[in-house]
Amino acid sequence: MRVIAGERKGFRLESVRGQDTRPTSDKVKEAVFHAIGPFFDGGWVLDLYAGTGNLGIEALSRGMEHAVFVDQSKNAIRVIQNNLVHTGYASCSEVYLNHADRALRALVKRGKSFRLILLDPPYARAGQALPSHIQFIDEYSLLEQGGTIVAEHAESLTLPESIGRLTVVKTMVFGDTAVTNYKYLKV
Repeated sequence: MRVIAGERKGFRLESVRGQDTRPTSDKVKEAVFHAIGPFFDGGWVLDLYAGTGNLGIEALSRGMEHAVFVDQSKNAIRVIQNNLVHTGYASCSEVYLNHADRALRALVKRGKSFRLILLDPPYARAGQALPSHIQFIDEYSLLEQGGTIVAEHAESLTLPESIGRLTVVKTMVFGDTAVTNYKYLKV
């Protein structure tokens, strides 16, 4: 696993040992960022269910200015912190050991909003988690106008075409993996 493009292109990232974390493959990551960017001129990114921090670090390398990483696994948090130090992004990142629901509520209390939100829950939980998290993000304005949500899930799961003010702009399928992109379109 490596950073694919941007200022840290080619940097190798540490993986989480065991079967609990399923990192996004380089092929899928490259397609995702090509579809939504591929580069950014600032803004904040939220990497919920961050795992290794792979997606959020890629967003930083491609021009995001600040990242918030959340995972409920202590091992994942250690790996994220190591990867941030290795890539030089520790000073522009926040890392939290927390469950996704509680983390979203805490971000609302802090008045945060993001240009990009990356959602990659375990596939077994995605059917329940993704629609409710996307709805929460919309209801509490965690996504900026014009912002994007990238939701990675099993290909067998079909997400709603719209949730609140958010509309699907693209769905990509890679074998048993699907990625659905929602956009908060400007009115």
